[in-house]
Amino acid sequence: MPRLMTVLAHVLFVLILVLGSAWAATALWLHLAGALRLLALAGLTLAVMASLAARFLRSRRMGWLLAAFAALLVGGWYQTITPRQDRDWAVDVARGVTADISGETITLGNIRDFDWHSETEATQRWISETVDLNDLETVDMFTSIWDSPDIAHLLVSFGFTTGEHVVFSVEIRREEGEKFNEIGGFFRQFELVLIGATERDIVQLRTNYRQEQVRLYPIALSPDQRRTIFLSYVTLAQELQAAPQFYNTLTANCTTVVWQLAHSLKPDLPLDWRLVLSGHLPDYLTDLGVVSPADPGARDASALITLRAQRDLPGVSFSDKIRQPE
Repeated sequence: MPRLMTVLAHVLFVLILVLGSAWAATALWLHLAGALRLLALAGLTLAVMASLAARFLRSRRMGWLLAAFAALLVGGWYQTITPRQDRDWAVDVARGVTADISGETITLGNIRDFDWHSETEATQRWISETVDLNDLETVDMFTSIWDSPDIAHLLVSFGFTTGEHVVFSVEIRREEGEKFNEIGGFFRQFELVLIGATERDIVQLRTNYRQEQVRLYPIALSPDQRRTIFLSYVTLAQELQAAPQFYNTLTANCTTVVWQLAHSLKPDLPLDWRLVLSGHLPDYLTDLGVVSPADPGARDASALITLRAQRDLPGVSFSDKIRQPE
């Protein structure tokens, strides 16, 4: 039995060392470059070898001490990586929406209203909108699938009696020329941004230029619930304006942030695997009773608006066009 315990202790040590060094190597690779990256990785390799040698050639305690010292060094460095507001941002995420509250009136600044000419080129326009909470009439969810049907980007649109729609989208804040990768999203590589936009900008970009599968689902909420969700986005806008935050592929993405906002509306809102595999989010919302129950195939087919958005209907606004049947 003592020998078995010794073997298990060795296995545990090696497992922790392998997993820890893999995490550290990934973080170093993503955040460092050039000679500094090579020097840091070489130092990590030496620390791992020294810990193994100390463990098996000298004493167990020495092995743990060296491993712990290396972990403290890497952990201390990692804590110096903080989110920022002042990077050279890509133009479509250059500005996060701002919000100013005055009684029942909300003034939203930095609303994106680009005229897109292609997937990457647009005539830039940032506008302000002042809305009255008493005019808030509808809430719609858009899901946008670009590749795997299991993963969708989520946008939430608020409609007002004035005919205006404001869309909120939680996104990564890419730097100019930077591309998203899921691994980097676990390692503080991207900041989080809340985009406020018009439907003719942010939805049309996905339907007409990126050719994504975009679906629209009306969300059945009471007036008080609509108000609460809208104000949750307003609060998030103010928080991000005051202090930047990191995006996280698992815990702070376009779906989980919305879940956290909705949690303020319904504290017993359950966690669900469909919050991660966001392409299945309509099933989750149907189970919650806020999306009309239907056969999933029929429901999703009727919700698809990509072809509707591409129709040429002179004199019809984009928001009206995507809500009119073909």
